[in-house]
Amino acid sequence: MINTWLVNRLLITTGCIAILTALWHLLCIFGGLNWFVFARAPSIVIQSVQQGTLLAPILTIIIALLMFISALYAFSCAGIIRKLPWLKTATITISFLCLLRVILVVPLLWVNHFNDLWQVIATTLWLFVGMSFLFAVINLFSESSFINNRML
Repeated sequence: MINTWLVNRLLITTGCIAILTALWHLLCIFGGLNWFVFARAPSIVIQSVQQGTLLAPILTIIIALLMFISALYAFSCAGIIRKLPWLKTATITISFLCLLRVILVVPLLWVNHFNDLWQVIATTLWLFVGMSFLFAVINLFSESSFINNRML
C-alpha cells in the first residue's frame, strides 16, 4: 500500500488538472479555429470547425464531460466526495487510458526530438494523472485485501 496521504494529494491535484483541462476544451469551442489548432486537435475536428459543422463542438463536449467525470472519480478516490459507483473499475480504466496515451505519444515525441513543447507538457500531465490513478488502484485493492483478510 502506498502512503494514503500522498495518494490523496496526488488525486486532488489530478482532479483539478482534469477540471482545468475540461474547461480548456470547452473554451476551444468559443475560441474558434485558432484555439483548436493550438490545442493540436485532430484534423477531422479542425475540418469540422472550418466547415462550421457540429462534429467539433459535440466531440469537444464529450471529451470535456469525460474529463469532468475523471475529476469526480479522482475526488471520490481521495475521499473528498462520496464513493462513486464502479470506483475500482473506473479508476483502472482511467489509469489505463491515460498511460496508454503516454505510451502511444512518447515514440512520436522521440522521433520529433521532443520539439513539440505542447505535446511534451500534455504527455507529462497525462503521465501524472495516469500514475495518480494507478496509485489509487493499488491502494483500493490493498485496502480491499486488508479488509477481507481481517474479516477471515
